[in-house]
Amino acid sequence: MHEPDPGTVRAAADGDPVAFEELVRAYQAQVWRFLRHLLGDAALAEDVTQETFLRVFQRLQTFGYRSRFSTWVFQVARNAGVDALRARARQERLARLVPPPSVVAGADSGADIVAALSCLSVRLRESLLLVEVLGLRYREVAQVLGVPEGTVKSRVAQARQRMAAWLAVGERADEM
Repeated sequence: MHEPDPGTVRAAADGDPVAFEELVRAYQAQVWRFLRHLLGDAALAEDVTQETFLRVFQRLQTFGYRSRFSTWVFQVARNAGVDALRARARQERLARLVPPPSVVAGADSGADIVAALSCLSVRLRESLLLVEVLGLRYREVAQVLGVPEGTVKSRVAQARQRMAAWLAVGERADEM
């Protein structure tokens, strides 16, 4: 793989837009191809490629020349791709919490979720939101809340059960 001239990297890090454009053009196609295969979605790969080069631009001054520039760019791309996969997994988990519109006839499932969340205690709600919406790991949520990791797992499980029960009661009421 072609390595850019260190002067081009330094110029881009110093804010030279022409030098940065040269770096983008040198790696854009290969980064997109890597992300397309990693993510399995060409459109998402385009978005994450843009995110990758935004991150490269923001962090270019941190490149320490301890590795090849291409290695660093692909590490940034990989991290952006993993973040996208995590976000997709979070969205899928959240979608499982929301019943399909056909299940809750005539009801706004978004409003149902908000109502179900409001019925949870603050402890359960904050744990569920930090895990399911923000995508933090249990360990990270434990640090945020200042409780043991097992407590977070328990709270999230309880919140999921109560949300499912609340939504099930709503389904039965709609069937009557």
